[in-house]
Amino acid sequence: MSSWTPTESRPEPGGQPTQPGPAGTAGPVGPTGPIGAPALGLRGLSKAFGAKQAVEDLDLDVPTGSMFGLVGPNGAGKTTTLSMATGLLRPDRGTATVLGHDVWTDPARAKALMGVLPDGLRLFDRLSGRELLSYVGRLRSVPAADIASRSAELLETLGLADDASELVVDYSAGMTKKIGLACALIHAPRLLILDEPFEAVDPVSGETIRRILRGYVQGGGTVVLSSHVMELVESLCDRVAVVAQGRVLATGTLDEVRAGESLQQRFLGLVGVREGGSEALAWLRSSSV
Repeated sequence: MSSWTPTESRPEPGGQPTQPGPAGTAGPVGPTGPIGAPALGLRGLSKAFGAKQAVEDLDLDVPTGSMFGLVGPNGAGKTTTLSMATGLLRPDRGTATVLGHDVWTDPARAKALMGVLPDGLRLFDRLSGRELLSYVGRLRSVPAADIASRSAELLETLGLADDASELVVDYSAGMTKKIGLACALIHAPRLLILDEPFEAVDPVSGETIRRILRGYVQGGGTVVLSSHVMELVESLCDRVAVVAQGRVLATGTLDEVRAGESLQQRFLGLVGVREGGSEALAWLRSSSV
């Protein structure tokens, strides 16, 4: 996808260039927000569902230009955290900022800077793949000529060109994941937030997505992705955070978090391993009779 990159120079939403040093800011402001601000900053994020505390006072900084992996067991609060970070779920308390713009008090600017691939959120699946990309591009105020060229590139690169005229409702799970990624990329965002982007994707398509994400980061973008697969995060990400019970247990560079172990070993050491695995379900073992 050589015709556009996440580092393209363009004005803030509304067409007005940002000027350095407005009153009340801590420092100069660049094209996308305060210079030096993390790509994603979470402070004191908390969310409860009834008696269940899904996320509790979670703090996290994602540096600009990083490939950041968010890992944790089922029910750790990863999806809830990413939903609050992207404006899909209002937190009980705390803040989320994208390149210095608050997701909840300045949503237009914050959301214009990010592309999001939620896990399980339904698309407008009665549109074809090409129509869906065109619709999302128009929602994102992408010029019509760019929508056409970018859509063609994305569909071709992701192996969806032959199915571009098919309704998304008829796509397989892996194809749906890929068209969702294309929708997240169509406006050339500065930050990508991807919840389980490789789930249901075949190995060939998975390698294509890896190449896209690596090229995106090399071009100045930032990726935050959640995954249960430690080997994938270890091979792809340069920074990582381990989350369990709605809290960050460890965060930093991949080597800092691994602390001399594999990420899998370190992860199991941090979150703990349920006892009784070798003795449980004895009735499943083959009879010696």
